[in-house]
Order: sequence, then structure tokens, then C-alpha cells
Amino acid sequence: MVCGICNLPVIPVRANVGNKSEMVSQLLFGETFEVLDKQDDYLYVRLSYDAYEGWIDAKQQEVLEQEDFELLTREEQHIADLSTHAMLLKLGKEESLHLLPGSTLPFLDDDSFCLNDTNYLFLGLSRIPDREDFEQEAEEVCRFYLNAPYLWGGRSVFGIDCSGYVQLVFKHFGIKMKRDAWQQAEQGTIVDFLQEAQLGDLAFFDNEEGKITHVGILLNQEEIIHASGRVKIDSIDNTGIFSKELNKYTHRLRIVKRIKD
Repeated sequence: MVCGICNLPVIPVRANVGNKSEMVSQLLFGETFEVLDKQDDYLYVRLSYDAYEGWIDAKQQEVLEQEDFELLTREEQHIADLSTHAMLLKLGKEESLHLLPGSTLPFLDDDSFCLNDTNYLFLGLSRIPDREDFEQEAEEVCRFYLNAPYLWGGRSVFGIDCSGYVQLVFKHFGIKMKRDAWQQAEQGTIVDFLQEAQLGDLAFFDNEEGKITHVGILLNQEEIIHASGRVKIDSIDNTGIFSKELNKYTHRLRIVKRIKD
């Protein structure tokens, strides 16, 4: 098995070969994958975090020894916490990387780690994701991404889609979510009534054909934070999301799920 790791701040995962192909997701620094196929300078990969598959540029990754790959996928690793100023210094190379919140810091020990033959020094805030922190810190993490612009396939504060937003927020607490909204709707347990919802519950919305097309995180029984144009807070009721900006309902509520239990 050939394995790899993202060694850049963020790289696109595409639907097909080529830089013009649709971006369906992103890899953040330190996230790993298996290589399933190769075509020209592109690798078809399965992401370790959510089993999503797509194409990446072979120049935007680093081969990872299988032993290290297995350790990284088996043991919880530190991640970069809520900051837009985190950096990695490549020791001895006079190079640096700006890291995004949610990036994985493989084998971090006392602010440093080694990846293959490169030694890194981490300058920033880090955390070991812990489910126990969810109730106390979920709203802070949710609000950190406010006004991040909507970007199809995005998973960062500089561009994010609705399910990528949900996935990234939950990553801060070590709770693995699938990549697409319809996949996430299959996780967790049903909350029977919106009036029973809690902070961190997920609300899913469907289209005219009944397909789940949108997801957001409930702040309470009347407010939802979601990525639609940008990450923003809107009102929600049993009908769906009501946008005060547009003075109309924009998304039709299908189901509410609880993930953290």
C-alpha cells in the first residue's frame, strides 16, 4: 500500500485529473491518504479522515512510510487550534508554512516534530481533540468561522462549504464526520422535535426531490450557524431556515440529528 501526507497548508482534492477539474474537498496539513491509482502527475487517493476519494497533484504531497501512516491513523494527534497566525518552521531550511485551524500536527512533542527527513517547529496554539470539551467550547469554535466565504469543496476559514464547515468544527473535538451533507445525515441519532434540540445538534435540509443538500449547526432551538454565501447565523423553525437579510425561508428542514452522544 502506498501512503502519503499533505505537507502544504492546504491542497485541493478534485473530481477528475487536472487543475481545471471540480474541487470536491481539501486536505489540510498533516492529513493522510492511501494512493489507489495514478494517472500522469495525479494520484487518485482515499482520505484517511473520512474515506473520501478524489484526485490530487502528486507534487503537492509527500510519501509516508506505512508504519508512520498506521500510527497516525490509529492514534489521536494534536491539531492546530483557533488561530490564523499558526506557523511551521522548517528547521535548517529557512522556510515556513502558515497553518490553518484544524491542521494535523503529526507526532507533535514539545512544539516540534519530524516528518520523514524534515524537522518542524510549531509556533501557535495546539490541542488534542477531546469530546469532553464539546459542551463548553462548541459555540466558540462555531463562531470562529463566522464570515468565512462559501467555497464548494472548501474546508478552511478562507473558504468552506456547509458540510466542510460541520466536519471541521467537529474535528476540533475528535468527532469524525463524513464529508458530504447526505453522508453526515446518516450519522448520529434523531432528535424528534426542534424544541428538544441542543447546542451542537445538526439540522439537515432537503430539496424538492427529497435529497439532503444542506446542513448547519444549531446554536439553540431558534438559531443555526451554517455556510450559505458565507458562514452566518440565521433563524430556524419547524419550516426551515429563515433569512432576515432576504426576508424569506431559504432551506426546508428535513431532520435534526445529535452527534456527540
